[in-house]
Amino acid sequence: MIDGLPVRRIVVLRCNALGDYLMATPALAALRARFPGAELTLLGAAWHERFLTGRPGPVDRVRVLPRVDGLDGQPSDAPPADALPAFLARERERRYDLAVQLHGGGAASNPLVAALGARRSVGLRAEGAPPLDAAVPYRYYQPEADRFLEVVRLAGADGPAEYPPLAVLDAERDAAAALLPGDGPWVALHAGATDPRRRWPAERFAALADALTAAGARPVLVGAADEAEVSAAVVAAADPITDLTGRTDLGTLAAVLERCAVVVANDSGPLHLARAVGSATVGLFWCGNAINAAPATRTRHRPLLSWTLRCPECGVDCSTAGHPHRPGDGCAHRPSFLDQIPLAEVVEEVSDLLGRVPAGVWIPARR
Repeated sequence: MIDGLPVRRIVVLRCNALGDYLMATPALAALRARFPGAELTLLGAAWHERFLTGRPGPVDRVRVLPRVDGLDGQPSDAPPADALPAFLARERERRYDLAVQLHGGGAASNPLVAALGARRSVGLRAEGAPPLDAAVPYRYYQPEADRFLEVVRLAGADGPAEYPPLAVLDAERDAAAALLPGDGPWVALHAGATDPRRRWPAERFAALADALTAAGARPVLVGAADEAEVSAAVVAAADPITDLTGRTDLGTLAAVLERCAVVVANDSGPLHLARAVGSATVGLFWCGNAINAAPATRTRHRPLLSWTLRCPECGVDCSTAGHPHRPGDGCAHRPSFLDQIPLAEVVEEVSDLLGRVPAGVWIPARR
């Protein structure tokens, strides 16, 4: 109930990339638990529709949002902006009871959510952004899962900040078993990231792969087709290694990661996907990104941080993002900011995690 009336339809705005969506899933699960009989619609991207349709989870319905001016993070394949008025008209006909804004500080997203005409709206609000019925102050540095839970608490929903288990389909598990045959332990390596500053050097991933092979583990490279160049640099520097870059759709990738005992990855979508399917992870983070995206627990997750604050090329302070009263906005260079993380630390954490996984548990059906 909200304002004494039942909640039958909820709409949530979260229209960006894989990791962004997964960090919002604790809030989505909390909404589902609070309003179990409501239909939950996600205003997302085409990839959300492909990946979530027919997959058990908190989202019942995905609507692909057309391009919205100023809405950061929308994928490049969003429908054109001239489709937005008709889209909003159709969504207003749904007569939503609750609209939830989980997409940034609100300059562009709050007017969009308000235009849906829901009975009540909640979300995030940065200084100067248009208001909603209730809002959480937006500050850049905050763990994202906790940020979104703070928003849905405005509607009476709450829950844990850990990712709820992502459903993996049987057909996806069959495909993963064909790609990773035989005994493990498999260890997935993801060397890509949209921002080159978030990438651990390729030669370190190669050295890690060789160390894993020497220890009896089976490293496998994963990544999207547009990360082929990054993976190729790892392949060129490593002993022979299984490379699945560009060979899996998102569902099969989820099953591949689920099949792996440990996943080592930069701060990117596959790292969050590994957490969602229950794999142990070693995440490689720039310190600022760790505040927003690193897991809080250490039994199965080991984030390693680089504390590099100045650009390795020009020396400019790049730590001022989110602090409007601090001078400077970084620089245009894009070297790795993760060079400070040594190979030895990663090897130690992977080895410790492998030692904590009982033999035979690497096959997902037996978890």
